[in-house]
Amino acid sequence: MKILFDFLPIALFFGMFKYAEGHKDWAASIATDWLGFMVSGGVVGLTEAPVLLATVVVIVATLAQILWLKARGRKIDAMLWVSLALVTVLGSATIYFHSESFIKWKPTVLYWVMGGALLVGQLVLKKNGIKSLMGAQMILPDTVWRTVNFSWVAFFILMGFLNLWVAFNFPTSTWVNFKLFGGLGLMLLFVFIQAVYLNKHIKPGTTP
Repeated sequence: MKILFDFLPIALFFGMFKYAEGHKDWAASIATDWLGFMVSGGVVGLTEAPVLLATVVVIVATLAQILWLKARGRKIDAMLWVSLALVTVLGSATIYFHSESFIKWKPTVLYWVMGGALLVGQLVLKKNGIKSLMGAQMILPDTVWRTVNFSWVAFFILMGFLNLWVAFNFPTSTWVNFKLFGGLGLMLLFVFIQAVYLNKHIKPGTTP
């Protein structure tokens, strides 16, 4: 359920973009009325309106996630705060400059922040981030935990580059599709591969 919760803003971004892309006159009118005071020149054109409206939706959705968690007294992951900061800063730049280039960088920066945190934790702080998350569910040799940790580092780095490649070599609509289906699909595939690898190293009776 958590992965669905985490991907909710992306799903809403996708939904708004697709609807606005199919109703560009409406999107341009609404975006100009609502965002005109925030954008350079005060007028939003047909081309940039879908991504601008979708950007507003993802900012509001991410903020709503944090407020929902706080209202229920639940812990807010550091990455969610990072995501809110990135989507607010890059999203605001996207809106003001009428350019989707800024918001397209957001997934890449977030991937690299997560990969960097795992790498620094392992090499500098001598703390395995993946083991901290999963160590209570299974007991594995430290060498296996290091392999898993570094594999996640590599995955996040590669996902960051893949996002940029799709974002700046294909139409924005293709990037939006990849952002939801490609990102989620590759994440689930990688998790499955990790589960298979971990299962090979778990011995009967060694789980806590």
